[in-house]
Amino acid sequence: MTDYIRLDSVGCTAIWETRPDEAPLWRYWGPRLAEDAMPAGQLRDTRPEPSFSLHFDQPLSVFPGVGLGWFGQTALLAHRNGGDWAHAITSCAVEPVSNGVVFHLTDEIAALTISIRAVLEPDTDVLTLSTSLRNDGDAPLDVQWLAAGNIPLPDDAQMVRSYGGRHNGEFVPIEDHLSRSLWRRENRRGLTSHDCFPGAVVECAGGVAYGAQLAWSGNHVQQIEWLDDGRWHWQMGEWLAPGEVRLGSGEAISTPELLATCSGEGANGVAWAFHRAIRKRIGWPGGRMKPRPVHLNTWEGFYFDHDLDALKELAAAAAAIGVERFVLDDGWFQGRNDDSSSLGDWWPDADKYPDGLEPLASHVVGLGMEFGLWVEPEMVNPESELFRAHPDWAMQIAGRPLLAARNQLVLDMGRQDVRDYLFEQISALLRALPISYLKWDHNRDLAHAGNSPRYREQVLGAYALFQRFREAFPDVEIEACAGGGGRIDAGIAAHTHRFWTSDNIDAVSRVSIQRGYLQFMPPELMGSHVGASPAHSTGRSQSMRFRSGVARAGHYGIELDLRKLGEKDLARLSAGITAYKQSRDLVHNGRCWRGEGADGISWLAFGDPSDLMIQIIRISPQTLRFAPQLRLPMLLDDRLYTIETERQPTTTQYGGWLTKSGLTLPPMKGEDVLWVHLSLA
Repeated sequence: MTDYIRLDSVGCTAIWETRPDEAPLWRYWGPRLAEDAMPAGQLRDTRPEPSFSLHFDQPLSVFPGVGLGWFGQTALLAHRNGGDWAHAITSCAVEPVSNGVVFHLTDEIAALTISIRAVLEPDTDVLTLSTSLRNDGDAPLDVQWLAAGNIPLPDDAQMVRSYGGRHNGEFVPIEDHLSRSLWRRENRRGLTSHDCFPGAVVECAGGVAYGAQLAWSGNHVQQIEWLDDGRWHWQMGEWLAPGEVRLGSGEAISTPELLATCSGEGANGVAWAFHRAIRKRIGWPGGRMKPRPVHLNTWEGFYFDHDLDALKELAAAAAAIGVERFVLDDGWFQGRNDDSSSLGDWWPDADKYPDGLEPLASHVVGLGMEFGLWVEPEMVNPESELFRAHPDWAMQIAGRPLLAARNQLVLDMGRQDVRDYLFEQISALLRALPISYLKWDHNRDLAHAGNSPRYREQVLGAYALFQRFREAFPDVEIEACAGGGGRIDAGIAAHTHRFWTSDNIDAVSRVSIQRGYLQFMPPELMGSHVGASPAHSTGRSQSMRFRSGVARAGHYGIELDLRKLGEKDLARLSAGITAYKQSRDLVHNGRCWRGEGADGISWLAFGDPSDLMIQIIRISPQTLRFAPQLRLPMLLDDRLYTIETERQPTTTQYGGWLTKSGLTLPPMKGEDVLWVHLSLA
């Protein structure tokens, strides 16, 4: 008996063909179909047997096996002492759940139970897939690979855009043409990484785009393989080290979630779906996001050179221009004068803070600002009291050298005693001080992960510690930072409230970094700061107006010593703060579009088609004598708009003109930014 399972959201449809004795077959994944658009009969009836082929056709299923006629990428690679390596589903049951189904699958021969959860949220257009595997055999099962999800791509898929980069250079777009060759991106650094974001966008003919990302903060794989029927198979999951997962009899493993979507509006439609889905994952204090406060971080202003009087002066200067949150970065804890020591010793340095942090924290709060603190719980310096007391707490491989990075080692977060120590040390600060914000850093890759690999346990242990803090201190917000953008993903988003997008605050660099970030994550979580000039990471200089204008596209912050600014720059920064506060509701609560205009213009639009803030950026000087018109495709053709900028008189124009002819731009020099407000007249 054949049946069909169909899930619909506003913009997407998923259809599977189900039979009781095999894994459900993928029949459709793509833009929303009409209600009566359903498959006509069984898939195999439409696929005559090709020459030199098995008599039993095996199309793409939700759980493609290995060794029994499926020759593509498999959902599972596992064995028991070299046996039970071939896998095929022998029974299938379907359980309805809210907005989705769970496919309960069994391989009676290999003694495996698999459950695949598929939920298509109607208000986000995101299909969330996850897989669990249980060993029903008597002997241990060694698992090498378990896909979080398997999804089809249509035969007109043309190009995949993924994102690479490095520290200080995240979200570098990489475009690869899809062909019959396998496309694969793989990360083995132990955390999300700067150079291999766990997601991508596939563009198809006719402007349709597909997107997927893995909600996981560790090693990961994504791959796209051409199928014999002309479609492609997109698969994502956690990369597992040799011997990392061995399931005893009755034990189970669950994958991270795979978030997938598609849109007839191309990459911007994919971004909108992801933004809605990520917003649903955020657990804001009180259940609702408050306006994202203007944020000052002390790192590039002070580094490790902490002086209480100077910090109080900085706080007073910050409050005077409208800063709403003051974050004390690295250098505040015992013996921390550079990056060579003291990670793990989480109590205030007695020389810098003889009365502890309370005088500074009270001063900040007394000025009307929130007080935040930098921590790096998962790390330890060999030169620290913690390491001297517990050298075995650092992740290591017996007989191998301890490989340091930034002079630090990684604590084994899979150990309960390690997590207990960290919670006790940091929670003592949270109980004693008016701390409402933690900047939680992670400044190195994992080079060794235990005598038996514990990459997976490391991520799960970190998640557990995040959750423990969230439950004990529900009003404290947490920023996810990993040398900047090394831990930005949908998994950590469920535990935090902000991402530090990059340690590179150079505004020119930030234009492309922030555009890449916004493909997957919403702007209110994107830490975007006004840095010093010259920029500490690149040595380049930009005007205050440009630096401030670029930073307004996310959660606006400052990372410099305000006391060193001249009168004009301080006034421009103050004006930028005021403008940010006026526009943040639109930027942080609506939709985001990304686009490019003629002659080197790039733009971002925030809000909805009736009320928009538009950031227009020019990096290089004009090459045209007259500035080109900027066409804005999201506007309502038959409605009249009011157009407001700080450089031109307020005007009105119909949306149809702005969509098809374009917005008239003033002359813009290189490294220039213009913000425009469009609202219905």
